[in-house]
Parts: sequence; C-alpha cells; structure tokens
Amino acid sequence: MTLGEKIKKARIEAGLSQEQLSEKLGVSRSAVAKWESGKGLPDIDNLKNLSKLLNASIDYLLDDGETLDEMVMREPYNLSEYGKGLKSSKKNRVIRDKFPNAEIYSLLAYQKLTKGEKIVDNALGFFTDAPFGMPEFLNYLKNNDKRFYLVEKDGKQFFVTVTDEFIETRQLANRIDSKKFEIGNWKFKKTGKI
Repeated sequence: MTLGEKIKKARIEAGLSQEQLSEKLGVSRSAVAKWESGKGLPDIDNLKNLSKLLNASIDYLLDDGETLDEMVMREPYNLSEYGKGLKSSKKNRVIRDKFPNAEIYSLLAYQKLTKGEKIVDNALGFFTDAPFGMPEFLNYLKNNDKRFYLVEKDGKQFFVTVTDEFIETRQLANRIDSKKFEIGNWKFKKTGKI
C-alpha cells in the first residue's frame, strides 16, 4: 500500500472528506488529492499533522513493507511491578499478562546493516585488528533493552515490542507463518513459545 493509499484509507476511516481534512491541515483540497493519488508528497510538518488527525502513526504511513498495517498501541508500564529476576524473564511476564490466553512466540532480532555500515565493517576488519561484526555488535548494544514477540490471539497476529518502559503492540495485516521473517530493517526468527 502506498503512502497516498494509506492517507486515503485513514481519512475515510476518520470520517473526513478531502475538503474537511484540507481545512484541518490548512492546505488546499487539491494538495490532499495529490497526496492520495501519489502525485505529491506531504512535507514533514503535514505528515506529523496527518498522523495526529488521522490517528495513524508516521511509521504506518511511511512503511512500504505492508507487514505492519492495522493498529499500533503504545502503553507505558512499570517493569519493577513484575517481580524479581532477569529483565528478560520480567518482560516475558509482561507479555503473558497482556495476552493471557494467546500463543506467544519469543523472537530473536537482528537489525539489518545499511550499506554504509557494511562498508565500515569490512574496512575495520581488513585494515585494523577490530573483529568483523562491530556495527552489528553496536546495534545489539543500542537495542539491548528490547524484547520482541509474535502473538496469536482470536485469529489475529500481533507484533509486540517490550522495552524497559513501554509495550508496543502492532496488529499485523498479513499473516506470518514462517519461522524467519523481516519487518522494516529488522530480521526475526521465532525461538519458541513462552
């Protein structure tokens, strides 16, 4: 689904005409029509305002992979309320508490390297004593507080990220049945049910 199609879908779901949306954004109706038809793009300020007005995340609007689509909810929580033990065990309790009667799969996540990071990784490995995989290691350290889960409940699938401060739940538009899959710039592998 293109950005324009997503804007149109979200606008219709919000019960707004192109004219009403254009008035709320302070742009012309033809600008909204161009965005929806793919003949133009909203600037960053209009994109932020569209996100707020249409209750659609910027990630949803800009993601071209179509895997994450229908719903995104971000809820804060207090990790210390989930007992003692390792953070990973506490986060497993958080997800079980959020989805008590669901099938929950823990996911192993790898952030894909950009072309620039791959070049830096190869240069570091060839020209210094640094081991290969440094950018991957740095990405791991940067995202170490995140745990990822695939949840199946009532015929729907949810992609859930649990950090130390919040739980983010995204309803998937397309079903994921394979053991390995990609969403955005991340690769995931199911490691088993929890």
